[in-house]
Amino acid sequence: MKYNGSYRRHRAQPEKTRRRRPVLKKILTLLFFIAVAVLLVVYARKVDWGDVAHAITHYSQRTVLMVVGLVVVSYLLYGIYDLIGRAYCGHKLAVSRVMLVSFICYAFTLTLSTWVGGIGMRYRLYSRLGLSNSAITRIFSLSLATNWLGYILLSGVVCAFGVIKLPGKWDISDLALRLIGIGLLLFIAAYLWCCAFAKRRRWTIKGQKLVLPSLRMAGAQLLASCTNWLVMAAIIFILLNDNADFPLVLGVLLVSSIAGVIVHIPAGIGVLEAVFVAMLGGGHLSHGAIIAALLAYRAIYFIAPLLLAIVLYFGLESRADALREKRTLPRNTQKP
Repeated sequence: MKYNGSYRRHRAQPEKTRRRRPVLKKILTLLFFIAVAVLLVVYARKVDWGDVAHAITHYSQRTVLMVVGLVVVSYLLYGIYDLIGRAYCGHKLAVSRVMLVSFICYAFTLTLSTWVGGIGMRYRLYSRLGLSNSAITRIFSLSLATNWLGYILLSGVVCAFGVIKLPGKWDISDLALRLIGIGLLLFIAAYLWCCAFAKRRRWTIKGQKLVLPSLRMAGAQLLASCTNWLVMAAIIFILLNDNADFPLVLGVLLVSSIAGVIVHIPAGIGVLEAVFVAMLGGGHLSHGAIIAALLAYRAIYFIAPLLLAIVLYFGLESRADALREKRTLPRNTQKP
């Protein structure tokens, strides 16, 4: 009898835990939505919408159309990051679904940080579409690596060849900057060598299996990421009305991006402007022209996609269960 009672208690415990899981999941989901809503409100209050409208309207229609076209290209390029992750993980989600999730996550990442867009949104949407947590972790990790590999390569070139000159008060000499650039290029060379020739290609870290990509996949990572960073620089270059050299604009964008990561301000509010003014404001470009260009950049590259992403997010949420069930239904291979 004692054995049977113990057995029943052990059997009842998992059942009780299973009953609690849906409630806990609903609470966490509600907290996630509340956090996103709060962050959106905080971001909206930090934006001077009058200045944004003025910055947009003083550009020609041709300039705005060119910039919008490049924004579309940039978001498509970012979608390739997750398509590389699709090949890396071997999951079978449709390409259109992957691109949709990637667009939503990127828009939220730019505005509300990597924790919300890159991690929170990816886990939420991909899990709703039927992917396991381990697969989502690999997708996020590869996407993050892809983004920063391109950044490291371009930063290495910009620093090693002396494209940019940092303000004197930053206490980084030209020689130190060139050495940093060479170090970054050596890191990329080492990564490619490992992808091509490393004998050990699998690791397990805290239960997560990591596999070193092939050289071909590493090349795809660098190509997609470098092109995306170049497109972002081209957007700002156009908005500055070609009043600064493109390599310089690229270098300043790279510096401002890492500064934004270090400071941890949502969407880099203030950091982007501060770095551009410090590094471009000493020439023939006025502070007002730089700020106007960056306001337009934020409006077209950050805010407009975010508004669309919010609509697409709730649309995908409402259809996620149906899409998941459709994906898991067995296919009838017999001819009618």
